[in-house]
Amino acid sequence: MYAAEAAGTALLVVVGLSIVIAFWGKGAPLASLPIGMGERRLLNGFLVSCIGVAIAYSPLGKISGAHINPAITLAFWLEGKLRWRDAGCYVAAQLLGGALGAAVLFLLWGSIGASDHWAATVPGQSIPIAFAVGGEILCTFLMVALVFVFASRHATQRYTPLVNPPLFAILSWLEAPISGASANPARSFAPELVSWNWSGWWVYWLGPALGAALAVVLLRCDLIGRHSPSQARMCHFGHPGGNLPE
Repeated sequence: MYAAEAAGTALLVVVGLSIVIAFWGKGAPLASLPIGMGERRLLNGFLVSCIGVAIAYSPLGKISGAHINPAITLAFWLEGKLRWRDAGCYVAAQLLGGALGAAVLFLLWGSIGASDHWAATVPGQSIPIAFAVGGEILCTFLMVALVFVFASRHATQRYTPLVNPPLFAILSWLEAPISGASANPARSFAPELVSWNWSGWWVYWLGPALGAALAVVLLRCDLIGRHSPSQARMCHFGHPGGNLPE
């Protein structure tokens, strides 16, 4: 399970952040597309999230549940669907996968990657840091809430990973100038590591953690019905893993 989670996160970093660099790097293949900045962000967010979808439906996702995001793991643990030891090892595996992915990214993109700071997520310039934290809270809250709503119903469980591409297309379009619309500490960790630039790193831990916790708390209040997934999975429900018995 842990190896699958590390491999899945590494793939997300290598392929997903390669898409970001291809859009925004100096001299990158997609940098000259004749589209506006907003449309570029929207397409960027959609395509990167599609990589997560592919990992979720892959054999790797079948093994680990394809969290590939410490915020998702935190949400499942808070909901009581994951043992604390497994949750801790999942997060460690995700960070290891992020580090491995960052090394591959460095080798693949060289100066083009460096020109885009290796697809780093950073708080927007001239924007109060509290706004960046709030942006990450909002992005993660919406992600976790949608995942839980879809994963808690048998009719929609199989479609759970598909909530992210349209969501992050919209979030990247609207919110990315504020914080980068990461909602994934492991995704933000990789470019921080390869560039050794840790400015504002805590935003991408505090914001997602608070957003995930807020989503779990509000969904427990039954304001829009009870939404509790049966397993700590994004896909392939019914398979064993680090899940607590129902």
